[in-house]
Amino acid sequence: MMKPRKPAQRIAADALLASLGLITFLIENLFPPLFFPGAKMGLANIFSLAALILFGPADAFAVLTARTLLGAMFAGNASSLMYSLTGGAAAMALSALLMYLVYPKVSVMAVSVAAAVLHNIVQNLVFAAISATPLALSYLPYLALLGVLSGALVGAAEMLIFKKVPLSAFARATGGMPQSGESGRGEDQTN
Repeated sequence: MMKPRKPAQRIAADALLASLGLITFLIENLFPPLFFPGAKMGLANIFSLAALILFGPADAFAVLTARTLLGAMFAGNASSLMYSLTGGAAAMALSALLMYLVYPKVSVMAVSVAAAVLHNIVQNLVFAAISATPLALSYLPYLALLGVLSGALVGAAEMLIFKKVPLSAFARATGGMPQSGESGRGEDQTN
């Protein structure tokens, strides 16, 4: 994990990741839903997961919250906020637990898939509870399958980013330095 040197640098790094996530969300929002109403690939989660890997859970939750609030505001869909924020918070909590308790026994890809599946399940449960429509739960198997697909896509993008971009580039961009003993995640490699 890497920590920016100053609080202002930390806020700037979080704001940059939240902005990239927001732009990705808004672009993805232009396309029609996948298979089910409201279903998206969740590519904006690449930046929340990057914040978790680079800076830790507090920053990841800050990036997720900022992106979700601004996304609901810019997309003009405030009602989606309760679904997105609860699903996102549950998914980020699971990601943090897996990254800090089980990683590297499980891959970033597995973390992303588990988080995406949980995100979809929580969103569906919240919708069913709020709308008092238990029939909505019949979508759970399909949403879980979609979560596997979207989680694999986000995880693959994350792995590609951290494989191809050296950790020193992230450190320069955020004013942070890798903590001593860091190795393997995005370091300069010649192969």
